[in-house]
Formats: sequence, structure tokens, C-alpha cells
Amino acid sequence: MRSKPYSFVLFLLSIVAFGQQKITVESIYRGMFRAQGMYELQALKNSNQYTVLNHNQTTQSTQVDLYDFSSLEKTATLIDSKSHQGMPAIESYRFDAAEKMMLLACNSTPIYRRSSTADYYLYDIAKKELIKLFEFQIQEATFSPDGKKIAFARDNNLFLYDIATKKTVQITNDGRKNAIINGICDWVYEEEFEFVRAFDWSKDSKKIAYIRFDETEVPEFTMNIYAQQLYPANQTFKYPKAGEKNSAVSLHIYNVDANATKTVNLSNYSDFYIARLKWTNDANVLSAQVLNRHQDNLDLLFIDGNSGDRKVVLNEKDKAYVEVTNNLTFLKDNSFVWTSEKDGFNHVYHYDKTGKLINQVTKGNWEVTSLYGIDEKNNTVFYQSTENGSINRGVYKIGLKGNNKMALSNTIGTNEATFSPNFDYYIREFSSTTQPTTFTLNEAKTGKELKVIEDNSALKNRLVVCNLPNKEFFVLKTEKGNELNAWILKPKDFNPTKKYPVFMTQYSGPGSQQVANHWNTVDDYWCSMLTQQGYIVVCVDGRGTGYKGAAFKKVTQLQLGKYEVEDQIDAAKVIGNYPYVDKSRIGIFGWSFGGFMASNCILKGNDVFKMAVAVAPVTNWRFYDSVYTERYMHTPQENASGYDDNSPINFAKQLKGKYLLIHGSADDNVHVQNAMEMMTSLIQANKQFDSQIYPDCNHGIYGGMTRIQLFNKITNFIKENL
Repeated sequence: MRSKPYSFVLFLLSIVAFGQQKITVESIYRGMFRAQGMYELQALKNSNQYTVLNHNQTTQSTQVDLYDFSSLEKTATLIDSKSHQGMPAIESYRFDAAEKMMLLACNSTPIYRRSSTADYYLYDIAKKELIKLFEFQIQEATFSPDGKKIAFARDNNLFLYDIATKKTVQITNDGRKNAIINGICDWVYEEEFEFVRAFDWSKDSKKIAYIRFDETEVPEFTMNIYAQQLYPANQTFKYPKAGEKNSAVSLHIYNVDANATKTVNLSNYSDFYIARLKWTNDANVLSAQVLNRHQDNLDLLFIDGNSGDRKVVLNEKDKAYVEVTNNLTFLKDNSFVWTSEKDGFNHVYHYDKTGKLINQVTKGNWEVTSLYGIDEKNNTVFYQSTENGSINRGVYKIGLKGNNKMALSNTIGTNEATFSPNFDYYIREFSSTTQPTTFTLNEAKTGKELKVIEDNSALKNRLVVCNLPNKEFFVLKTEKGNELNAWILKPKDFNPTKKYPVFMTQYSGPGSQQVANHWNTVDDYWCSMLTQQGYIVVCVDGRGTGYKGAAFKKVTQLQLGKYEVEDQIDAAKVIGNYPYVDKSRIGIFGWSFGGFMASNCILKGNDVFKMAVAVAPVTNWRFYDSVYTERYMHTPQENASGYDDNSPINFAKQLKGKYLLIHGSADDNVHVQNAMEMMTSLIQANKQFDSQIYPDCNHGIYGGMTRIQLFNKITNFIKENL
């Protein structure tokens, strides 16, 4: 996994010969600072082993390698693509329950942010037999628990493949583009509820539950796709904007043996979301999380797989919104663990199989950020939290009764864990602002480190010559008394008697976090590059961001952008009064929600900010999707002022500073319409500004030289205007 030592020696010699290494946009986006990782790390459930997807640079092949948890020794290569003629690179893999077969996804074709089709291969590990399932691409191929069948989606329909007979049964027949989707999420569910596969197998492999999306009445959005063609193509898809029609969803249970489908009666709900579905450990009981359109009332339903009868076993209400959880975990007796913010912080709760609260497992003014698993043999819950401060993450264990809590990580920074199936060991992934990502084997009983797997020492050594600035964390207190997490980067030759320009970077979206104690992202390297060019860089997490409790996060309800913008402006005023800051030279940058923020700041804070760069910004909340926007704002029909008072498009006349607006023309998420309407408002206000449209680029704006050109453009704009 590690870089070859001689390459580092040559690198050092080149630095000695040519002087200190300066960071460039090219070096960042060509991968010079990329850390080594453990790609597609999976802990096997039936043995004390784990697997990693490795890429062999020499043979240009991919392989799934098997390692022993206790020794970290590689025990086998389960499959190597070079051993199978014509097999493409393996991109992802999953095992059947017995871990004797694998589904391998190759040649994936992206659809939206999380969804894709792919060529799927079925591999028998013992026999070393590989077959390509179909001559066409499919979605979300998933083994049945007994390993005899594979469910998958194609062209908006669900299918069932029998491994023994190689026969396929079509479960649904009414799937049609931009009309009906079976078992796969529509655009807005995928983006905002963050899942794609909307079907699930029962534990006995006899039933498949799935969500059906009727998009018929959802308004359509069309994008031009240029693709260097004589005539551009159109991409049309269903996109429910705030206050518009959503997909009508329904819940169905397919009986495999009978080849028959039953519809679950949800007629007592109207205009609702099915935010999650999951079979319980009782093979005849399905769980579903049903959320009202305002997203402030959630019912956890238990549904009888035969009769379709349902009951509400748990209800959560919130004055703002209920966070949908991925942490629903069923124990052998069908009691379940659930995380909730109902006491003001996200914590673990244990309920019996009827939904009666047994006890609150974790408590305190801190947040549980991941639920890793439950060791039922020892009644122990393993989790990650912010107990060491909201910018840090630690790994802990606690008794199911809320007793015997123990910290399993003793390093301050970001600790993550992958546990062995018997909870004897875990692989710890750790990083901080001073330590590149390290992977170690740790003992789960005590947290003791047993062995280093990867420490990225080669990267750390390589960075010595770059002399990166230290990221200093602090709490910034505004004149209004708001205490906000922040970090600052200063030039390495910082002189406190000089006056420096300040460049602020932020995202600021609900529940997000940019001020965090972890290793550098590509954006951090870019910020470090700016310090080498004489800028101070600052990041502030204002109100509305996450991991400091529900009250801090949800204060922005119905006024998305009001307090967040106020905090960035107030923070800039505080920073502007530092003796080493030139308060006439403060700029701000952001992407997506951050672009919305940067746009608002240069307009509403026109006496504070000299320049702003907004990439892919929402400029009018009426243009954005229903699930996200209404969660925080309700509908435009209910809260017109909340939308209009905080949308940059309505404040174009206030522009004084320099403004760069950037967008991808094929952004299916934040449509280029936002940029076009912002431009129109600025033009009609007779305001000069700069802009850049990236043809056929989505919300990420990448591909080929795109990111390099983009960040060189932004860098040049900063140097010319700040």
C-alpha cells in the first residue's frame, strides 16, 4: 500500500535542486497529496476476516484481497480481474450471506449523485467460477439472504434472477421513464433521503418489499446536453421544486413463491414520504419510516408481511424537523436501537419489539455521530461521538443499559472504526490536522493499538518540504454573543505587524461541518496554497451547522440563510478588527449552499466583503427541490417571506464588490437556472460581475482538466480582486 522509498528520495533531491516546493492547483488535482487508504473495506460476518479492493499498478488489475483481523496478514486473493479474460476493473463488490459468492459491479454508468447502472458479474469463490449476469446493465443487484436469488432493477422495473436455473422473473411491469419507478428512488429521494435501493429482502428470502414512485404529476426539468454535437440533446427528468407535486409513493410486498404482490394500505397518510424501509429480524415483519411533507412528524411502522396490517410502534415529532436515521438496528428478540435528537442531542435509545422505551443508552451535551454495532453476547453498543468536542470524533463502547462506558480511542482528532464480526477487534481510521490518515488494528475490549496497517508516512514526509501552515482552531465570539467554531491559516512567514487580506471559505448548510479536526481535503491544500501567496484563510461554522445540538442547528428554521449570513458577516467584522488584518480586503467563497451564502454575503454584507466567489449556488429557494427546501422552510405558499427575504436573486442591486458566479450547465441538482436568473437580476440592476459556465458539467464540475482550469480561474480572480 505504501509508496516506494526510492521515489521519495528522488523527490527530495529534486526539491534540494530547485528550492522549496510550492503548492499549485495542478499538483493538488493531479493527486500529488493523495493519501493511501483501504478502499471498499468490508468486515466479513462469518469469519474473523476483512476484505479490501486493491489496484495493482503493475498489472493494471483489480483484486479483492482477504485479510485476517487478528494478524492483519493477507490470507488470500478472492478474485483478481487479470485471471479472468476480458473482465473489466472491479468497482464495488458484495457478498451473499454465506460469503461463498460475490456480486461484482464493473463499467458503471452514473445516473445521478448516488445512482448508476453497471455490468454485474457473479463469482463463486470456492469454484473460482465467474459469469456475467446479463449483456445489459442493471441497478442495485442484491442477493437474497439464502443466496439462491438476486433481485435487481432495470428500466424502472424490478426483476428476480434464479442462480441455479439462470432464469429471470419480472416482478413489476408498469415501470416507465418519467412516470413510474419500482424499487429505485426518484431523483429527490436519492438526493435528499440519501438512498437509491428502495427494495429489501425479508430474512427468510420469501418476500421483497419495495416502494413504487408515481412521478406522473411531478413537473419536469430539461437540460441541454451539448456533447460537441451538431444539435444538442435534451435530458428531461422529474424534479419537484419547493411547493410543487411530489411523487405519489406506495409500499408493496412481493411474495416470491406465489409470484404475487400485495399493496400495504397507507390510506390514512396523505402527501407523505416513505423515508426508509427495512425488514426486521422477524421474517414476517417489515419496518417503514413514514414522514409527513413538513417532515416534523415521523411514524415507525411495523407491517405484517402476509396481511399487510400495520401499527405505529414509534412516533417522533419536532417543532422544526425530524432527522431520518440510518441507525435503526434490530436485535435477535426484535427489540431495536434507534437514534434521536429528542432530548436536544443525538443519542441512542433502546426499545422493545412493541415500541416501548426500555432505556436511553447514551446521554450528555454531545452527539452520537455513528452507530457501529451491537455485541448482543455482551450487551454492548459501539459508537462514535463528539464527547471530546464538537470538532473531534471518538470511538466508544457502552452497555445496552447505559452502563460501563469506555473510550476506545485516546487520540484527539477524527477516529472511525470498522469492527470485526465478533467485536474482538476493530480497524481504526484516524486523522487530525497534523496527522495524515492512519489505519491501525485495535483491541475492542480496551482500545489498545495492536499494529499499524498504514500510516501514510510517505505523504507526511513528502509534505515536509511544502512547509504547510498550521490550522489553528478557536471559538469566535460575535458582537451579538454567538460563539462559533472556527479555524485560521496564516502564512508561514506571518508577521503580526503587517496587514493581511483575509479569504473566508465556508459551506454553512444545515447540519454540516467545515471546522473539523481531520486531515487535509483537496480544498485544504488549496487554502494552504493561498497562504503561500500572502493570504490569511479563515473558516467559520455559523448557526445552523451541526454537532452542537439541535437548538444550534435548528435555529434557522423557516429563515434559511438569515442567521447563517448574519454570522458570516459578523465573523468577518470580528476578524477585520484583528491588528494584522486589512479589513478593507476580506473575501468569501462557497460551493452549492456555500455559494448561496457567498452570494448573500457580498450583497447583504457589501460594506464588509470586497469580493466573493459563488460556485453552483442556489439563488432562489423557489428553484430548489421540495424535500430539502421544505424541510427547513415549509412551502413557498406557506412561507413566502422566508423564501424571498433570503434569496440572493432579490438583492442584486446591493452589489458593490467583485463577484464571480460559476455553474455547470448540466447540474441536475442546483440547476443552471439559478445562475441565469442571478445574472438577469444583476444585469437589470446594471451591476458588473464575472461569470463562467462549464458546459455539460454537473454539480461537481469535474472531468479532464476541468477542476484545474476552475481553481486556477478562482485563484486568479482572488489575486486580482483581493
